[in-house]
Amino acid sequence: PAGKGDVAMPAPGPKREYVMETGLFGDLALVKAWKADEFGNLVYRKTARNFNPMMATAARVVLAEVEEIVPTGTFEPDQIHTPGSFVHRVVQTTSVKRIEQRTVRA
Repeated sequence: PAGKGDVAMPAPGPKREYVMETGLFGDLALVKAWKADEFGNLVYRKTARNFNPMMATAARVVLAEVEEIVPTGTFEPDQIHTPGSFVHRVVQTTSVKRIEQRTVRA
C-alpha cells in the first residue's frame, strides 16, 4: 500500500505500479576506524565493520576518528572498507579502555 506523498511509478513490462521511496540520508556521520591513510581511506576492525561503512556512504559530512594514520599507498585496494572520497575529516585519537575500573576502599 502506498503512503501519503509516495510516488507510484509505472514499471516497464507488465502494467504494475510500484512505490518509489527515498533512502535514508544523514547530515553527519561520526565513525570510529582502526586505521586511515593520508587520503582518508578507512580500515575498520571487528564489529566496527558492521554499520560504519554504510553510515559513511549515507551521510553528507563524515568525521572519522582513527587510532593510526599511515602514509598513502600503505593499504592494498582490497583492504579498504571506506574510500577516502566519502570522508571529509580524519582525527587521530588514543582510545581509553573503560570496560573495568578497579576500586579499592580504605
